[in-house]
Amino acid sequence: MAEKNRLRVGVLFGGRSGEHEISLRSALTVMSAMDPARYEIVPVGIGRDGRWYLERNALKLLAEKTPHLAALSAGGTQVTLLPHPEGQALVATPMDGASGAVTSAQDAIPGLDVVFPVLHGTYGEDGTVQGLLELAGIPYVGAGVLGSAIGMDKDAQKRLLRDAGVAVVKYFAIDRADYHETPELGARLARKIGYPVFVKPNALGSSIGISKVKRAADLNAALDDAFQYDRKALIEASCEGRELECAVLGNDRPEASVPGEVLVKGAHEFYDYESKYVDPEGSSTKIPADLPAAKTKKLRAMAVAAFKALSLRGMARVDFLATRDLREIYVNEVNTIPGFTSISMYPKLWEASGVPLPKLIDRLIELALEENRERESLKITYQPKSSPKSPAKPGK
Repeated sequence: MAEKNRLRVGVLFGGRSGEHEISLRSALTVMSAMDPARYEIVPVGIGRDGRWYLERNALKLLAEKTPHLAALSAGGTQVTLLPHPEGQALVATPMDGASGAVTSAQDAIPGLDVVFPVLHGTYGEDGTVQGLLELAGIPYVGAGVLGSAIGMDKDAQKRLLRDAGVAVVKYFAIDRADYHETPELGARLARKIGYPVFVKPNALGSSIGISKVKRAADLNAALDDAFQYDRKALIEASCEGRELECAVLGNDRPEASVPGEVLVKGAHEFYDYESKYVDPEGSSTKIPADLPAAKTKKLRAMAVAAFKALSLRGMARVDFLATRDLREIYVNEVNTIPGFTSISMYPKLWEASGVPLPKLIDRLIELALEENRERESLKITYQPKSSPKSPAKPGK
């Protein structure tokens, strides 16, 4: 453990994802809210090329350049995750990366107590980093390998939710190879749903690659756009009305926050990337949402049910679609590493529920350590309760 009983927390941000920029903004918020008396921050930026860099001046860099920092520059010391005598460590490597050799042990940053992945989208939120951290034996914040993978794969997510009795809108999944082989397939599926429909990449977030399609003539262009980001796309029924969200926190006994509502404004027809992050007047939030008590209770119960159905841990934001009269409420999707930017709903929802951001981060780190203890308590080898009797030898 770090000196003075501080936890050494590795904060991962950036990443090989279309949500790279959003991750940088989230990381700034998270690290700025961490109590320096409790935590020693080890900030590690992951470039779009997948290389890891120790960014000792990360707070200064992000504070000065966010939100204009579209991509992390390779300005830090390149590092890799390797075993170390004092515990798992980030070890410095040559800056040019030509040899791939590890430098001396003195360059190691030993004893990471926990990792906080502030990585949105592919190669960060989809189970890949989580698997690496489990192999290294390092506790980490958020869902495990399975829950993270399901959280990113909207098709698998919706199937599991539907089987668990959690309502989702009618939808179809379509593979890029099938679409190219049978171009009319998308139109056929959309007709079964009825226009308007939403087209989106199967495994991406921040509303990237999503289109609202009102007529058949525009469907293929929307699918082409979605297939730039994923080999599978979804065609979903539209649910006109209200967009609501709940934050969930916990492991075995998760709890849901008060619900909030996203209000889309101006020329935006839905909560897309531009209305979220580009247009300052594109949307607003109302926390708590103006809902009857019974509907608030239902949303919170649905959020917890979705969290459990997908085997999630630590945190998640559950997004809902509802008709204006609230007679129909559907889980739209679940995000296992929700945004932590200044406008993000997850920390705002918990603040409105009595958990300010510094306390929320404390709780997430506690849950990560708790989950790691639970994993380590499990047996990984089998020992028979009693040895089987040896068969009698012939003639005995």
